Amino acid sequence: MIADAASEIALALRGEGDPYALSRTLRQEDALSPAAVRVLGADALAPYALDGHPGADGAGSADAAMVREALTAFPPTDGGSAVSSWSYRGLVEASRAFLPTHAAYLPSPPEPGDDWLDAEPWPRLSHRVSQLASLALPGLAPDLTDRLAGRAEDLARGFVRAVRRRDWQQSAGLGRWLARLPQTPPTLGLDNGLRFVQQMSDDSRVAVHVIAAQRFFGRGR
Repeated sequence: MIADAASEIALALRGEGDPYALSRTLRQEDALSPAAVRVLGADALAPYALDGHPGADGAGSADAAMVREALTAFPPTDGGSAVSSWSYRGLVEASRAFLPTHAAYLPSPPEPGDDWLDAEPWPRLSHRVSQLASLALPGLAPDLTDRLAGRAEDLARGFVRAVRRRDWQQSAGLGRWLARLPQTPPTLGLDNGLRFVQQMSDDSRVAVHVIAAQRFFGRGR
């Protein structure tokens, strides 16, 4: 289900396929749909961030209802991971940004922990940041983006390491963040790296990350 939904998101980001709506991509009556929305995070609404996208095309209310159900069913737990808290917050932010007329009564996101952004060594930081790639969308998570700007070189090291290890999910997620950060070292060769990752992987979530880097930040084309 998640892979199929990611394929639809990738198509929409390319400007292909039918007009995108979350509630048409995932069935509202399917008991697994809330979990899928929670896993996809802000990317469940990423096509709405495209310039010229027609919006929810009449499905905004249904889309917002699906997001609310996912947020209510799968909140971060006390003592849970920082990644879970940040992704939860990102989904709330995406709903408010891209479904503004339908996003009332969303749960308030908890304040996620941020000590790890400065303290984690670069391999562990890279792993966590790649898991938060869905937040690398225009206007989302500005505070997280500002904090990551100071560690762009560490993320670049993580990107190279992930490519060498053929970890396409991690390399695509890091590449997407590096596409957003103006501090990314120009010697990294990010554009070629992203194209290589896209060529080597047939994973639909990898495709979403690479295409998002291309469409929103102009990298990897």
